[in-house]
This record gives sequence, C-alpha cells and structure tokens, in this order.
Amino acid sequence: MALDVYKDWLGIPDDVPRPVDLYSLLRLVKFNDDAEKARSNYKKLNAHVRKYASGTYQVQSQELLNELAKAMLCLTDPERKRDYDESLGRTFEDDDNRENPTIAETLVRWDVVTREQMQEARDFAERRGLEMRDAVVQMKLVDAEQATKALAAELGFPYVDLEELTPDNSVLDKVPQNLARRNTILPLFVDDNMLLVACGQEPSHELEDDLRFRFGVPMRRVIASPASINEGVARYYEELEAVKAEVGSDGDETADEKTDEKAKKKKKKKKKTVVDPDSDEAKEAAYKRNQIGKILMCWSVIVPVVIDHLVLPDRLKFFSIFGFSLSLVISPVLMYLVWGKFFRRS
Repeated sequence: MALDVYKDWLGIPDDVPRPVDLYSLLRLVKFNDDAEKARSNYKKLNAHVRKYASGTYQVQSQELLNELAKAMLCLTDPERKRDYDESLGRTFEDDDNRENPTIAETLVRWDVVTREQMQEARDFAERRGLEMRDAVVQMKLVDAEQATKALAAELGFPYVDLEELTPDNSVLDKVPQNLARRNTILPLFVDDNMLLVACGQEPSHELEDDLRFRFGVPMRRVIASPASINEGVARYYEELEAVKAEVGSDGDETADEKTDEKAKKKKKKKKKTVVDPDSDEAKEAAYKRNQIGKILMCWSVIVPVVIDHLVLPDRLKFFSIFGFSLSLVISPVLMYLVWGKFFRRS
C-alpha cells in the first residue's frame, strides 16, 4: 500500500481534496488569521515529521517539511495570505488605509512592556542612534525573538524561526556564502514564483537585483533576527558542503578515478616550491631565521651558566674552571647545533 504522508503522518482524512490546501496542511480552520497559531501548529508538525527524516522515508519527509514551511510562510505573510484567501473565494472589505502596528504598539499589546517603558526605549534609541528593535533588546525589555516578531508585524512580513526551518539546498547553492554573510541574509525557498529570503535588515536594491538575476524571480522578505541568520548561514552552508562532498562534484567519475585524483593532488601538494634566493620574500625569511638563531645562541650560553651557579652542587663539578663546569661542555654543543640549523646554508 502506497504511503500517503498527509493521512499517515499528518492525520488528514481521505475526504480532504488533494493537493491539500494550506489551512488543512497546517491543521488550521479555513481563513484563520492568527499568525501565531499558524507558527505554533507548524512547529508541532515540523517536529513530528522530522522523526521520519533519517529512516526509509527520508526523501518524502524532506519534501513534506518543505511543503509545511512554505505553507507557514504564506499564511503568516499578510500580503501573500490575502492573495491566497482570495483565490479560495474569500472577500475582504476595503481596508487599504489600514496601517501596520509599530514595534511599540505590538509589544504593549502583548503585555510584555508598558507604555512608559516604550517611551524610555524611544529616548534611548534616539540618544544612541539605534533601531527600536535593537534598543528594546539592549535595554533588556524583551529578548531578540520577541523584538524581531514585533518588527515583522510593523513591516508586514512574516517572522521565521530558523531553528525550525531547513532551506532548500538548490537555492543555497546559487547564493555564495560570503554574499549571504555580508548582507545578513539566508535564502530559503522559491515558492509561488518568488524567492523567499530571511533578512535581518532592509535589503539594498543592488542585492534584490542580484538575487532576481540569479533566480529569475523577485525576492520576498521574511524576517529573522540577525544572530539567527548568521548562525543559519554558518550551519546550513556547512551542511551543504558536506552533502556536495558526499555526493561528489562529478557523478561520472568512478571510485578509482577519484582515488587517483586525490593521490595526484596530494602528491602535487607535497612538491616543494622553488623560491628565488634573491627575492624579497627569501631575504625576509633568512633574516627571521638569523634573528631566531641569535636568540637561541644566547640562551645556549645563559641556561647552562645559570644551572652551573644556581642548581649544580659543587661536588658534581668534576671539571670546573672559574666556577663553571656544565656550561663549558654543554654550551659549545648547543651553539654548534643552533649554528647548523639556522646559519649554515643547505
């Protein structure tokens, strides 16, 4: 019997039409407008489906995880959700003049800060030249996650927790890691003819044009904290490199050919590089060697002399001249070894 991931894993009945609509996928009442509820249901379903990620159904699990993530990103994005709801037959009253709540209004509505505290945060932000999100976090009024969620509400974009979302490797592979790190972004998916990108700040027009050129579709922001984006860039690009290394860059290459190629590279690495002795690089290296040699020459005399005077008892000084014994033997040997190592030309 064929696996039906919607029924067997998510408990969606057979009588729900396939493909499953986004509300049914996230186990939400149709046209539900509570973004936090959508995120909460996604978190639970994501954790459940991940149980199958390392077993026989690894591919099906990853495909369903991506589908759940795209559903959550759509239903928590006010603009995209409205378009989707209208495609399902929902009608809206004319509310084009509606304004998004500010960070302060959102945090006060959530009862995590008072209006007086938000006024203090505004003054603090103005004095320090900070964004309001950074100000409330630095004042320890809220944590970075709450502040970022409030910022997302103000901007009218969805908030994402990158700990619970795995980007599409084919999308990551088209964006260099240094570009993602420099701009504090993490590309996620191509969905509904849009590239969804987690951003920690307002992207530049140059970045948007660059990503549009790479993917051939416009970019759509989702909001995440800068710290989580930086962690995500390090983590997911490292995982991408591991996958690419495991699969191999050339699928037609046999195991023996790969082994031979690795051996050639290793052999090539071991070849010594010939350096011109009259070059500035060679002269600087020789100067450094001479300086180290002179220092070691000095210590080859100082250490035995100190041992002679402060450590070695008189009864052990079988060959003593002017109070010295060990240094008369050891120092010349050490100096000879240092000279041979640092001053003699090979």
